[in-house]
Amino acid sequence: MDHNTMERYTKAIREFVIKHTEQVLKNPRSFIKYPFIDPGSVYDGNVWDWDTYWSVYGFFNLADQYEDEQIKERLIEHAKGNIHNFMDHQLPDGYIPMMIEVADWPEPYLNMKHKEGIMMNMHKPFLCRQIILISDYIGDYGWCGKYFDNLEKYFACYDKNYYFENCGLYVWCDDIMIGMDNDPATFGRPKFSTANIYLNSFMCLELEAMAKICLQYGKEKRKAYYLEKRDKLVEAIQSECWDKRDKFFYSADVDIKTRKFDWFHQGLGVFWKTLPIKIRVWSGFIPMFANIATEEQAAEMVKHIFDEETFGSDYGLTTLAKDEKMFDLSVTNNPSNWLGPVWLVANYVIFRGLMNYGYKKEAEIMCERTLTLLGEDLEKTGSLHEYYNPFNGEPIMNAGFINWNVLALNMVDELHGKKPVA
Repeated sequence: MDHNTMERYTKAIREFVIKHTEQVLKNPRSFIKYPFIDPGSVYDGNVWDWDTYWSVYGFFNLADQYEDEQIKERLIEHAKGNIHNFMDHQLPDGYIPMMIEVADWPEPYLNMKHKEGIMMNMHKPFLCRQIILISDYIGDYGWCGKYFDNLEKYFACYDKNYYFENCGLYVWCDDIMIGMDNDPATFGRPKFSTANIYLNSFMCLELEAMAKICLQYGKEKRKAYYLEKRDKLVEAIQSECWDKRDKFFYSADVDIKTRKFDWFHQGLGVFWKTLPIKIRVWSGFIPMFANIATEEQAAEMVKHIFDEETFGSDYGLTTLAKDEKMFDLSVTNNPSNWLGPVWLVANYVIFRGLMNYGYKKEAEIMCERTLTLLGEDLEKTGSLHEYYNPFNGEPIMNAGFINWNVLALNMVDELHGKKPVA
């Protein structure tokens, strides 16, 4: 892409996002007591876990470019409100829902199920990271000090209900609200059977974030505790999720044990801790974003990113390798489709991973392809969408989607030397 076209697309995306910022800044309603940020489009009035994180990540990077200074103040207020809302609905055992929605019930649906004794997934590992994102941006950790014990309970709940000591990995309860809804490594599989590479890679960053929070409050022993947990988790990911033959990080099946029957299987039993779920999903690249891949592993991963037979696309990256039997571009949002369409959050995570390991030229290609995708969408439709066809760049659904589409601007700024906001 020539320089002028990149500039034109960047300008168009920036103007669109700034113009539509008010559409994602939502006021309190019902039992959502604090202002918050939602993705826009059809997602009106929902407080989501990783969605709010990426929205704040993108908008904070953009904040200084608003002519109205009050917008910056409101972005901070609503970002804090995301955290206040989740903490407001934390249950006594530490459980925090993944999403808070106002409907015909008295509290978040996931909390109701949890109180009934029905195990479901909890807030994805972006809570501490969003706290740090906000606190570092405003230069103040005092606003969230009252939540320290809540955060300890949050991790304790994860460890009690979702951590498998045998393999040292965290496991999804089921496939409900896992972020990338129909990831074949988890979608449709038995409960508590998948140690997803997405969950575990981002958990490494969440543990790092908690260690930093501990440091801010002078809790050195707790800082060391969470850093040790992080290091053990990295070891487990390296041991159980890296495939030496395929040179790729996979999610792992943890439902592994010797199943004895009568007098059968009395000798050598199952001594391996997991089995790789050999489906190439974009989440296999998250270890580069999380800085837990080795230099040698990163070099192999880069080959996968631009392989036209698998993940390579003129518009970024397919979320599932094209040669997987599940590859599909259907229009759906319950679940949302992550079986191949291009999603901007995946493009950014890959971009940042490339930058982390010194692959700037490759990161430039990812940025250019992302700008092409969103720039052409704006020129053709006047809007941005939730996800896209990787072969022709056509939007698949949900016009008016803002959320992590803002991250295209982070890419441009970071290529020009600006530090990531987190």
